Amino acid sequence: MSEGISKKALLRYMIEAFIIDEVTEELSASEKAVEKTLDMMNEQQPILLAYLFSESFEVFTEQEREFILFLVCVIWKSIFRVFGPQEIVRETHLSAADDANWGLLNEVEGHRFRERLDVFFKQHPEEEELLAFIEDAILDDDESPVTNEGREPIFVSLKSIVDCLLLPNLR
Repeated sequence: MSEGISKKALLRYMIEAFIIDEVTEELSASEKAVEKTLDMMNEQQPILLAYLFSESFEVFTEQEREFILFLVCVIWKSIFRVFGPQEIVRETHLSAADDANWGLLNEVEGHRFRERLDVFFKQHPEEEELLAFIEDAILDDDESPVTNEGREPIFVSLKSIVDCLLLPNLR
């Protein structure tokens, strides 16, 4: 459990699964809803949106990039629904979170994808539902456009975004 946060307080800060499910359904039902969310993100989090279109995301397939964009819309809107507008995410925040998350992942000795992700669930329990949403979305199944090669980098990128959007609300 995160330092200084009781179990009761943790529940208050957690983005619950039903909220993520509601947002996912809303955005899945309408391309206009996704466009509107992207417009709001562009107004409120321009650096975050620019990050998603940066050179480091060019390694992913077109389908993976589109899927990442959708997943970020779900993440951002879920957090927005609970906490309202967020502090503007800076490049330095994203970079620091990304470096820290790669550092954690590189220390893990497990070989299976899910085993390797356990470290993230233990680090910040208040992120559990969002991380489970990401994990489930990028697992190797017939519906996911994510390649085996893309799974870890996509997870780390999305985890870094969650860190930058959610953790400032816990201070």
